Amino acid sequence: MMMDIRHHPEDELLLALSAGRLETGTRLVLSSHLELCAHCRERLRLLDALGGLLLDEAEPAPLAEDALARTLARIDAREAAPAPPLKVSAPPPLPEGARWPQALAHCSATPWRWIGPGMRWSRVSVPGAPEANVFLLRIAAGKYLPQHTHRGLELTQVLHGRFHDGRALFGPGDLDAADGEVQHQPVVQDGSECICLASLDGRLRFESPIARLFGALVGM
Repeated sequence: MMMDIRHHPEDELLLALSAGRLETGTRLVLSSHLELCAHCRERLRLLDALGGLLLDEAEPAPLAEDALARTLARIDAREAAPAPPLKVSAPPPLPEGARWPQALAHCSATPWRWIGPGMRWSRVSVPGAPEANVFLLRIAAGKYLPQHTHRGLELTQVLHGRFHDGRALFGPGDLDAADGEVQHQPVVQDGSECICLASLDGRLRFESPIARLFGALVGM
């Protein structure tokens, strides 16, 4: 599926992904973008290669005499532990032409829930990571989220439709990263509803009291 993807993650995010330093929710949304974006997959490949070269040139660090034995014991313990049962529900339906990212294959999602006129959301549960704050938003054309900024990193992957937040226009395949320095109001463009996958590291900071109550109710 060809897409005109114009908005990509910064190198810092890709480096953090390569180094395994990202929170689960952030990693899931970023992985969803990489599925569609050959440009970013190539960037990540180059960063991985660069990291390998730097590791080869680094000074070796001494290890404890029992380091290998303890590592192997931890691997054996993990393999012996029974995997927790997964409660996977059917994902909410998508419009024709849109598809779910493969990164969500082992996740569960609630049915669409009403949160306002023309606005619905679905909570995404990530196996083994109950702390991950991941959700889907489905907003009708012409509708918008309240004005807000962020207490942490908000990562949004557009699955269907388009929105403009005062900074730029985001369409299918685009990734938007926003933090405490960004204050915006995403407005869905005419012609189609917009469906996004999002993760929050922290919470949104809404301007109006009603919007703050709304955010608290849905974990935003």
